[in-house]
Amino acid sequence: MNTVTPAKMSLLNIFVLESISELKRLIRTPAFCLPTILFPVMFYVFFGVIFAKNPTSAATYLMITYCVFGIVGPALFSFGVGIAVERGQGWFNLKEVSPMPASAYVISRVVLSGLFAAIIITILFAIGSLAGNVDLAATQWLSLSGIFILGSLPFCAIGLTLGLMLKSNSAAAIINLIYLPMSFLSGLWIPINMMPGFLQQFANVLPPYHLAQLALKVTDMDVGGSVIKHITILVVYSVLFSFLAIKAYYRKNKG
Repeated sequence: MNTVTPAKMSLLNIFVLESISELKRLIRTPAFCLPTILFPVMFYVFFGVIFAKNPTSAATYLMITYCVFGIVGPALFSFGVGIAVERGQGWFNLKEVSPMPASAYVISRVVLSGLFAAIIITILFAIGSLAGNVDLAATQWLSLSGIFILGSLPFCAIGLTLGLMLKSNSAAAIINLIYLPMSFLSGLWIPINMMPGFLQQFANVLPPYHLAQLALKVTDMDVGGSVIKHITILVVYSVLFSFLAIKAYYRKNKG
């Protein structure tokens, strides 16, 4: 017996079509696609493979942290800069008055963030395995993949909030000012234990730090903290910024 109703199938079709539409739009925007994919790959090749002092351990550690760096970018920029620009151009308002449900707009961008995350981690995994001598069990590769894909959700919520709050002409600059320092201070570019003590303490309030530590636990390279703690903080960020995004959306409509 088929339990899928026409209404459900129609909604699913809307999600698929909107996701395909967004994917085509990004493919036609190489200024977004290429840097998003190549930056974490380039940094990893330089610092995790070529210039690594301890090739095996450094290659493994930095492969994981640059994967986190790589998945945060698409989530922040696809939502943050993308929505801010569409608001400035009027496309966001046009989609609001169209019959398309608002959920399709959000879900399509979550799908795209997940797709870009999958592409980035696949490339970094391949480089780590082939050039960095990273040797992990199949269960470890799969665990890391799941952590990274699901771990992009809090950053989608953060990006959505920023996209609804920032103006189109300043969104890219402001998000870069958040993204790059936050990544560095979370220990994504150099090991967190190489930083001064006060910066190590500060990292505990940053979501990329907790995602990185959660992933590093798979290879026993984390600096401590329970799995429950890291997951809880990431969930809190997701819920908090989803709430802020809803508030920003209704405030925008009232204004």
